[in-house]
Amino acid sequence: MKIAVWDTYVQRNDGIIMHFDILVPDSITDQNIVFKFGENYLETKPFKTEKITTNQCKLCHIEQATPEMINHIETKGYSIIEMENC
Repeated sequence: MKIAVWDTYVQRNDGIIMHFDILVPDSITDQNIVFKFGENYLETKPFKTEKITTNQCKLCHIEQATPEMINHIETKGYSIIEMENC
C-alpha cells in the first residue's frame, strides 16, 4: 500500500511545538479529511493544542507502508508517527 505522509506541527497550550506525521492512503487527497484524522489524534492527548491548518500540515511525500502502518490504517483510517513533544 502506498501512503501519503503529511508533515504536521501543532503548538500545545504550554507553548511547545508538537511534530508528528499523519499517514493516509495515497488515494486520500482532501486535506480536510487529513486534518480531521489529525484532530482525532490530538483529542487523545492530555493537553490542548491549536487547530491544524494548512500552515502546519503539508503533504510531504509518498512511501510504501509497513505492515504496522497498514494495520492502523485499516483499523482507524490513518496512522500517526510521533516525532517530537507528543
